[in-house]
Amino acid sequence: MSSPEEMHSGELNITHRLVDASNATLLGEIEGYGKVIYKPVAGERPLWDFPDGTLADREVATYLLSEHLGFNVVPETILREGPFGLGMVQRWIEIDDGVDVIEFGQSEDSQLRDLALFDAMINNTDRKFGHLLIDQDGRLFGCDHGVTFHREDKLRTVLWQFSGAPLLDRERALLTKALGDSGEISALLEKFLVDEEIEAFFARIARLLDENCLPLPSEEWPAVPWPPV
Repeated sequence: MSSPEEMHSGELNITHRLVDASNATLLGEIEGYGKVIYKPVAGERPLWDFPDGTLADREVATYLLSEHLGFNVVPETILREGPFGLGMVQRWIEIDDGVDVIEFGQSEDSQLRDLALFDAMINNTDRKFGHLLIDQDGRLFGCDHGVTFHREDKLRTVLWQFSGAPLLDRERALLTKALGDSGEISALLEKFLVDEEIEAFFARIARLLDENCLPLPSEEWPAVPWPPV
């Protein structure tokens, strides 16, 4: 794999379509870079609770936030033109086929706890087992972040094994840093989210700090996405 510059400028050639995805999801290769996932905005399925044509933006916002806060859990993700128009392009992760992702996803691995906190921050409405990618080195990545950053609380996840756990010192420090970096983070996100969604993001962080624990499942809506895999 080459430098990130090629990800933006290299020719994107489509090789396969991932037919199990609800939105148009294409596997491709960028000349000089490597394999990528490409989700054109034109292939996004309308959702009743998210504005049309915003899923790619939310994927990029999630990546930028992950990098800024040091989670580093989202593969490199950009917005660029492709064969079917503007869309999200994300680095392909070669997973370890020997890992049982459902068994791993129900464990208390520290990487999962980090992801559970990150999902609470971004208000992820669709964290499934199939969105957990464990690479050949045992490193965890998360994918499919199009339905995130809703202004209303909509956390749906399979990672409830940490619910109610008191925040660790490093987690409190990270959340406090996020609030302290509000200006810089807002500048990162404002290209992809509306003001109300950014305000809700910081309100969630403040609430996590106030409650001093990882979230509990909601009693007002399904807390686990369906299907969960």
